[in-house]
Amino acid sequence: MLTVRRATLRANVCLRAPTRFPLRSSLRLLTTTSAQTDRDTITRLLYSIGTKREVERYLRIFSASSHPSQPAKFAVIKVGGAVLDQLDELALSLSFLYRVGLYPVILHGAGPQLNEIIESEGVTPDYIDGIRITDARTLGIARRVFLEENLRLVTALEKLGTRARPITSGVFTADYLDKEKYGLVGKITRVDKRPLEASIRAGALPILTSLAESAEGQILNVNADIAAGELAKELEPLKIVYLNEKGGLFHGTTGERLDVINLDEEYNSLMKEPWVKYGTKLKLREIKELLDHLPRTSSVAIIRADSLQKELFTDSGDGTLIRRGYKLFKHSSIDAVGPDRIRQVIHDRDPEVQQGTQSVSGVLSDLKKVPYTIYGDEPFDVVAIVSHPPGEVPVMTKFLPSRSGVLNSVTDNVFNSIKKDHRKLFWTAAADDENRAWHFERADGSFTRAGKSLFWYGIQDVNEVEKVVKEMEEKGRIERAYLPVGPSIPPHRITETPSGTRSFSTFTRATPRASFLRGTRGYATAADTSSSNTEPKKVALIGARGFTGQALISLLDTHPHLSLSNVSSRQLAGRPLDGYTKSSIIYEDLSVSDVETMEKEGVVDAWVMALPNGVCKPFVDAIDKGAKESKSGKKAGVIVDLSADYRFEKEWTYGLPELYSRTALKLSTRISNPGCYATSMQLLLAPLLPYMDLRSPPTVFGVSGYSGAGTIAGQNDPDGRPTTVPKVSPDSLKGGIRPYSLTDHIHEREASVHLSSLLTASPTSASSPISGLDVETGPSAEDAIVNSGNPLQVAFIPVVAPWFSGIISTASVPLKDDVKLTARDVKELFEKKYAGENSIKILPKTPEVADVMNQHGWVFGGVQAHSSGRRVVVVGGLDNLLKGAATQCLQNLNLALGYDEFSGIPL
Repeated sequence: MLTVRRATLRANVCLRAPTRFPLRSSLRLLTTTSAQTDRDTITRLLYSIGTKREVERYLRIFSASSHPSQPAKFAVIKVGGAVLDQLDELALSLSFLYRVGLYPVILHGAGPQLNEIIESEGVTPDYIDGIRITDARTLGIARRVFLEENLRLVTALEKLGTRARPITSGVFTADYLDKEKYGLVGKITRVDKRPLEASIRAGALPILTSLAESAEGQILNVNADIAAGELAKELEPLKIVYLNEKGGLFHGTTGERLDVINLDEEYNSLMKEPWVKYGTKLKLREIKELLDHLPRTSSVAIIRADSLQKELFTDSGDGTLIRRGYKLFKHSSIDAVGPDRIRQVIHDRDPEVQQGTQSVSGVLSDLKKVPYTIYGDEPFDVVAIVSHPPGEVPVMTKFLPSRSGVLNSVTDNVFNSIKKDHRKLFWTAAADDENRAWHFERADGSFTRAGKSLFWYGIQDVNEVEKVVKEMEEKGRIERAYLPVGPSIPPHRITETPSGTRSFSTFTRATPRASFLRGTRGYATAADTSSSNTEPKKVALIGARGFTGQALISLLDTHPHLSLSNVSSRQLAGRPLDGYTKSSIIYEDLSVSDVETMEKEGVVDAWVMALPNGVCKPFVDAIDKGAKESKSGKKAGVIVDLSADYRFEKEWTYGLPELYSRTALKLSTRISNPGCYATSMQLLLAPLLPYMDLRSPPTVFGVSGYSGAGTIAGQNDPDGRPTTVPKVSPDSLKGGIRPYSLTDHIHEREASVHLSSLLTASPTSASSPISGLDVETGPSAEDAIVNSGNPLQVAFIPVVAPWFSGIISTASVPLKDDVKLTARDVKELFEKKYAGENSIKILPKTPEVADVMNQHGWVFGGVQAHSSGRRVVVVGGLDNLLKGAATQCLQNLNLALGYDEFSGIPL
């Protein structure tokens, strides 16, 4: 069924419609200010069209969508020719994205302009099947028009201070569509994304035309919508945006704009509608073909240029959203849903499970106490559980969306399915839930107390609300903290509210019989309960040419509190830093004495050493000296060293928060960042330490993308700028893998030394079990090994592979003589060990490269136990540039500087 009004829907591919707000004139005033001022000001302006949480969530998602290896993952924006006549509005909208650090790929048409010139020269445009017949004369005019319109758009952007690069050839290769029928019209056979990625890496928006070349070099005309679709298939961007002058698709009979089209349900019937014909039919067919080639999470939105901000940064969006849609399910038993799948969803997404206040088994056990229904969609992007005892008001006990489920508004589909079944409903959400605004918009009433909000719909009388809540409390269906219903906590219970948290309500106790009008939404504002520091601080980066340095720059670019102040690179000194938008930064060649002076004067709060092994000691010594002589009154600068130089030094804190002391990291000013392989190995072996046969060390086989080998100097680019290239190129691997450093790899020693610190001697009493599995050991030869001071020797074999980034580690672990473990035992060990760790995900399958590339955490899965029970094999993985380097560095910086551990990290 076609939907004319869309509530809180997000588009992944957009075509735009009109919305007016004061951003346009405000943006014009920002063209001469600094990048950081622009970003901060525009972000504040965005709050006028959406909630702060909405804006910050989408900024975080979009900023994390790209990666140094794939910088064109944010959006493809197709600009209709008619939109080019609104050049000022278009340039402002695109400049807006640039100023918040987002780089879409922009492709434009020029149909109306081409028709006007062709007709002025006495040529009548001719079409077959909606395709322009293109002879040599028409193509010559088309090429001239495309180049002129491309230059107009680039010039308009440059005038606003937005760097843009015209790309009029070299991207699309095509064959003749049908030379005899259509003439010089092409069918795209290949898309070369390298010019686009080079433009973005250089800090410029790529502006494309839809002209293509044949293999012989003949220029061919290609429909711009088709070219945009082929581009999207190649790039698979997070967003696909089509801009037109109408701002969407409109119902041919009623004239109303269509807000949402779900193709899986509506395409066939829609194509039979008498008003769907000509261009509309062609566009719908093209969009369906495009979405059939893309992940199901992709969608298309048709919008106007002046509505771009509302579409991208609010839940309500704008224009027409077109998506494949999702089939929903509802079941009244866990078995019907699939026990393993529902367990995994609860484990991965339930905040109470992650915080350790509930367990997965406890959640499932509670379900059996009363009748319930599980709602969701087939990909499990959203799962909701509603308990509904006979004669009682239903309670939604769990609402567990994935990021994709929120982004694509599957949350709305599932919630609407619940509303069809239940006229009344209560549910709760944490006061700091990042999707809190979504809950308020769907509730008739709410109030917040003790860090949680209680929501309901279907009840208009506050006395009835209090009665229902009291009954639920008596039966243990909701927490006692919500009684009495009202905006404040009685004096005798005030200590139950966490410090800094106040209670708020969407109604007042002075009017207990006040009713809520249908459709009116109540909002409550809760005080921030976080104790994390939010003071802005500055970071200096020493060594920034490599892949890890670039990844860290991207993370710092979106960090809410940290900013780069200095970036040092001897080869790039004097050149601007690309990929950082908070401020304009020029590379420096900082000497040891420069660093000492900066530390002495308190110029920065933290230093990151991204230098090769064996190089950073003089800089560390200079910082130590500067700190001793400092009279700035500031604390000594925090150092995080990414090399292996200090990973074995007792004076330095080893920075793997998931295994070692977070408290130590918070107190430390000298932190050694773990190696990428070593991080994955330690996380993979730590839960099994009590059961390992230390006389037969575990063996880890690690396969890494070629970025892990680092970079070397490449040829200078055309403007003389030094470049780097991978030390090991994928071409040199010829599609295969290459083992190296077969023994004594530095990460082998690193993992062995630090894991050994987690080992303790076996208990002397046979009644003292090592774990909840009741595996017992007494004094043995292994105790002597433990007490020797160097008990664990990990055997490690590294391999480089032809993908860019991502490590898959496979460990074979021999077990003690008296230990036998099943695969289920092992999985439970990992679940217990890493319960509540936000950066660790346990998968129901063996991890693959796609599960770790561009991800900021570590994943585990693929457990198998040998038939003897004496050996287990486990698999884990991470992105070597992120959790294996840059993300881990930022975790350590956050902890040492007093921020939330995951500030600026889009998990």
